[in-house]
Amino acid sequence: MNKKKVLHWFVGIVAVLLVILGLNSIVITYENEYTLIRVFGKIDRVITEEGISFKIPFVEQADTLPRQILLYDMATSDVITMDKKTMVADTYVLWEISDPQKFAKTLSGSVTSAEGRINAAVYNSLKEVIGAMEQAEVISARDGELSQQIMDGVGNAMEQYGITLVNVETKHLDLPNDNKTAVYERMISEREQMAAQYTAEGSAESQIIKNDTDKEVSIMIANAEAEAEQIKAEGEAQYMQILSQAYNDPTRSDFYTFVRSLDAAKLSLTGSNNTLILSPDSPLVQVFYGK
Repeated sequence: MNKKKVLHWFVGIVAVLLVILGLNSIVITYENEYTLIRVFGKIDRVITEEGISFKIPFVEQADTLPRQILLYDMATSDVITMDKKTMVADTYVLWEISDPQKFAKTLSGSVTSAEGRINAAVYNSLKEVIGAMEQAEVISARDGELSQQIMDGVGNAMEQYGITLVNVETKHLDLPNDNKTAVYERMISEREQMAAQYTAEGSAESQIIKNDTDKEVSIMIANAEAEAEQIKAEGEAQYMQILSQAYNDPTRSDFYTFVRSLDAAKLSLTGSNNTLILSPDSPLVQVFYGK
């Protein structure tokens, strides 16, 4: 009976040990992580595929590293432009572990150590890039050009740590509070000068157009007046020709003389003076006398 109990205890202990060994040999790798298998502290292999794998219990140890894109928010820092203007930069970095084995060897797998190296490299590049630009250029380059120049400044410096920088962005790049007002006033003054210059150029251009238009109108009016005078002269010439023909015809001469006399009398009867005095030899008198 005692032998059976001992046997049961032995089997139970062996089963527990097997379970412990089995659990200790299973390695689960998730989608967003790398698994490093170490043998007595030295990296033996890296598991990059998600799923279940195995290791030697108590001989091999498993560590994990993040596989997704990580965000590092750098501390706000002062930078000086080429024209000696101080600006406040607030930058963040998107990065990832591209070589987990190199990352573990150089930085002992520490994300904090990696952020320290990233901070130094990005800040140095930020200072150099902004230090080579004037303040106005820095402000106008915030549409993506500045970030690309910072990335180019870092270059391949992080590859030695198994790190790849995905992007560097300045979420805040502004002037210190103590000189914002002065700079804004100067910018407003410059914009007002530019506006005045554009207004003056526009006025000058407007005057040129107006002068050209007035010249064209004057030419058109002069041509029209000349044409009108020509037509008037032709009409008067035709009128004189018709009148001459009429006076040369004895049958019409008396009638036209009478009509002209009536027109002259009509013109003389104006205003309050309605008395017409005619001489005996007037054509109208001759008509009344039947001559």
